[in-house]
Amino acid sequence: MRMRAPGPGGQDRAMSTDVSGMIECRPGARLWGLDDEDTVWEPGIDLFLLNRGNAYDGLACLFGIRNSFGFRPLAEDRGFPDDASEGLRREFAGPDSVYGTTWVTWAELAAADWQETNASGTRSRASAAGNDTDWGRVWSVMRILSEVHGAENVRLVVWFH
Repeated sequence: MRMRAPGPGGQDRAMSTDVSGMIECRPGARLWGLDDEDTVWEPGIDLFLLNRGNAYDGLACLFGIRNSFGFRPLAEDRGFPDDASEGLRREFAGPDSVYGTTWVTWAELAAADWQETNASGTRSRASAAGNDTDWGRVWSVMRILSEVHGAENVRLVVWFH
């Protein structure tokens, strides 16, 4: 079998792209403040339990992955967070097994212009990854956690393989 060379970011355009990840929250920030030594990120829920698909338009508008749609990504190529929870570190496949890692906070998602369209003006961010898509369940969990812990203290960390 002949395989194509990987595209940008190590992606092989002939192969599928899968997304994995986890929602984390930082409960200590609300209780003790950001500077307290006990204010650390804690694992919330694995993305696998909430998201049924890997629709490329959603990955494109959120993270810039397979962005042939021409979206301006919300959180592209930020890398694996240095302050990730121990639970997330255990689940992370590692840099040798993935070709991209990024993260986004609920505050950023809540502030996003969900009516913004792709380069052709034919798809809105909401139609690709809004509340009425498979991402809606992820946003519901993040929204609820943000009501308890604050929008800046809830984030989704994802990686692609």
